[in-house]
Amino acid sequence: MTKHWAAPRFGGSEVLEFVETDVPAPGPGEVTIAVRAAGMNPADTKHTRQGDPADLPMAVGYEVAGVISAVGPDTEIASGGGAVGDEVLAFRVTGGWTSALTVPASDVFAKPEAIGFPEAANLLLAGTTAADMLRVTRAEGRDTVLVHGASGAVGVSLLQQLRLLGARVIGTASERGADVVRRFGGEWVAYGDGLEARVRSIAPSGIDVALDCVGTDEAVDVSLALVADRARIVTIAAPARASSDGIAVVGGAQPASKAFRDSVRQRLIDLAGAGGLEVPVARTFPLADARDAAALLESGHPGGKLALVPDSERTDSTPPEGTNS
Repeated sequence: MTKHWAAPRFGGSEVLEFVETDVPAPGPGEVTIAVRAAGMNPADTKHTRQGDPADLPMAVGYEVAGVISAVGPDTEIASGGGAVGDEVLAFRVTGGWTSALTVPASDVFAKPEAIGFPEAANLLLAGTTAADMLRVTRAEGRDTVLVHGASGAVGVSLLQQLRLLGARVIGTASERGADVVRRFGGEWVAYGDGLEARVRSIAPSGIDVALDCVGTDEAVDVSLALVADRARIVTIAAPARASSDGIAVVGGAQPASKAFRDSVRQRLIDLAGAGGLEVPVARTFPLADARDAAALLESGHPGGKLALVPDSERTDSTPPEGTNS
């Protein structure tokens, strides 16, 4: 037995409960992971707010990093091999906000030594989402790209993946996020009144692609005004506007998106291991404090990625609650 975080009824962080759960022994095609860090994403509590009552209680958490503690018969992880003691990351899983879980080996990959557990646990949901946005808009190195919400987790991954392509990137963010945008290769522009004019002033030759990570009417309206081809505008947060305005929308539940995101996991892991894709982690929380961490995540201002660390795995170097890493 272990404990995991789950939503017994629909709602956000306020409904989460830390409850006991079984960790079944792995069968064929499965491994058990002793979790060293659980990633945190806005989708974690967004998906607990509504759905089919038959799915309650809903276990929370889509990605983890840790150490293999058991391997099922005749089983190999997605990246090959896989033995007890190996450091790994896994995405997409169900119920990752825990200290141990048994998952399909096809979703488990060797963790590069160059990245820590909190970073590895936050790599793939944001990274595959960003890659999917580039896929549907056919972004290329010759493009000038506008990223709305460029200082957020998906935005930061977009900045880095676009930099690897060689594209010019203009990123919207608050003044507080300006340094983050610049650090990862973007040209910062403040969102708010006059955004279209500010973008036109620094990109007089035009914008080829717009990537919306925030879902505001401002982001969609400015994208429509600046990008001639609506097929090269994509949102992950404004599905209603996508439907009404004829722009693309992607999400992990879409079959094409799911298949693509699964297909690029190893490539993104390799990039991170080689130093080409960084995951800025702002803060870690004890697993038992997940409700507080989720409330910070829901505030929209976490300052970077957050990770949950089981108490048994915390070390003196893990920032205590109330500090920033």
